[in-house]
Amino acid sequence: MRKIAIAGVGMTRFGRSEKSSVEMFAEAAVEAITTSNIKPKDIQAIFVGNGLGDFEEGQVNIAPFCAAEIGLSYGVPALRIEGACASSSVAIREAFIWVASGFYDIVLVGGTERAMAMGTPLSTRTFAMGTDSKYGELTGITFPGLFALMAHAYAHKYGIPLPKLKERMAMVAVKNHQNAVHNPLAQMRKEITVETVLNSPMIADPLQLFDCCPFSDGAAALVLTTEEIAKKLVEKPVYILGVGQGSNGAACRQKDITRIRVREASVKQAYDMAGLVPQDIDVCELHDCFTLAEIVATEGLGFFDFGKGSEAVEKGETAIGGKIPINPSGGLKAKGHPVGATGAAQAYEIVKQLRGECGMRQVEGAKVGMTDTLGGDLSIVANIIYGV
Repeated sequence: MRKIAIAGVGMTRFGRSEKSSVEMFAEAAVEAITTSNIKPKDIQAIFVGNGLGDFEEGQVNIAPFCAAEIGLSYGVPALRIEGACASSSVAIREAFIWVASGFYDIVLVGGTERAMAMGTPLSTRTFAMGTDSKYGELTGITFPGLFALMAHAYAHKYGIPLPKLKERMAMVAVKNHQNAVHNPLAQMRKEITVETVLNSPMIADPLQLFDCCPFSDGAAALVLTTEEIAKKLVEKPVYILGVGQGSNGAACRQKDITRIRVREASVKQAYDMAGLVPQDIDVCELHDCFTLAEIVATEGLGFFDFGKGSEAVEKGETAIGGKIPINPSGGLKAKGHPVGATGAAQAYEIVKQLRGECGMRQVEGAKVGMTDTLGGDLSIVANIIYGV
């Protein structure tokens, strides 16, 4: 199997955008193409992660239009990938497989979403469509509801008083907002305090407003190619060392929602392919759709023992400069969460980190990074390990 590299990356500012999803993808794609030192005509295929385009803008079949927007047509296949919030991480994995197989040499991959156009009520309804529609969506188990249940189960299982867990969850939000201050593309570039979180409106007990990530608009893109081509194009190619993906049934059918087994299976694939273990990861961008989600993910990825993730946050072990810096970009919590673009945005941050281009949020000496993207009600996870 060929060694696959990322030659260039691009990303829009996250937040409310007046551009269409196609226009945002083109903006990110042009940056990725330009920083790769290739021309659009060099691209042999496009994979576009998009979750909710039909509800957001009445736009299905988005990939061909993304291709045309950057000047590609006719013989260049363009495919939309949908995996709920994991859409563009799944797209990156698919692109990796196609290039590694030798079928293509240069591929453009990314994601785009314009969720804020829907407003909160419609966004909430459409996001809930990522759950099992028969057992989840129609019984009121929205994503805040699911992770609120998880918080209660987690506190009970590990004997952590709920007020203590809530305080530690608030520390996750504080950390990620602090990181986002130094990210010019983040949606929420403002520091908050634990008190800010604990005094914010209740969304789904015990999750409060600042425990939840925002709806966002945005796009991100990457150019994947072979090691040989990348070395001719750029000075600092970043390599994909391992990929993993898994699937599972609805959360309501899972016996223990405090452990996301599909994540454990997915990340094992990535570790095994890369020949690495959790201790080898220098920086991680993971799926913190809610503050508790970050805590649970750090355990499922093997960074901390089960039940110890919240304590690690309190000790500062997930901060920049800590044992394993988590979400230096600000994460979904503060950078923003444009569903179809999230995984590609995580990849953008890791590539920048491994190239040493992140300024005040740089993780010193980072050589190996990981992304972790969760889709649906604990039903799909994709993990990718990057290195230099």
